Amino acid sequence: MIEFDVTIRSGDLYDYMMRHTYNSPAGILGSGVGALMVVAGTMRGQWLFVILGAVLLLYLPWTLFIKSKQQALKNPAFKEPLHYVVDEEGISVSQKGEIQKQNWQDMYKAVSTSRSIIVYTSRVAACIFPKRDLQDQTAHVIEMICTHMDASKVKIRQ
Repeated sequence: MIEFDVTIRSGDLYDYMMRHTYNSPAGILGSGVGALMVVAGTMRGQWLFVILGAVLLLYLPWTLFIKSKQQALKNPAFKEPLHYVVDEEGISVSQKGEIQKQNWQDMYKAVSTSRSIIVYTSRVAACIFPKRDLQDQTAHVIEMICTHMDASKVKIRQ
């Protein structure tokens, strides 16, 4: 059993949103079209395409940045630390006396970024474990995830 507290900040939400968005078909398509417009516009000297492509490339990260700031400020769950318990059965999260538990077999997938370990509990909901809060328990948490989740669902790099 591993226990730790997590404080979600706007940077953690931004990291999650960027990872989630740019690994979706819409995020990949938008980036590809934006990059193609910049390259094609530059090669043909059509600066309108370059500008539109740059706007397309910069729009999503900017809106995700704003959205993460707003969510961190407005969501009461992010105002206080979340207490996690990772054990043989799954992941439990508690805050202010409320406890929610998710079993390992119900987990959707687990991924990592340079800042966080992210365990998806559904296609769009996730537990975010910032590495700064895990500190020396990071390897133990990763080991627990890899042990209890199907290998095809785990995409964690250390």
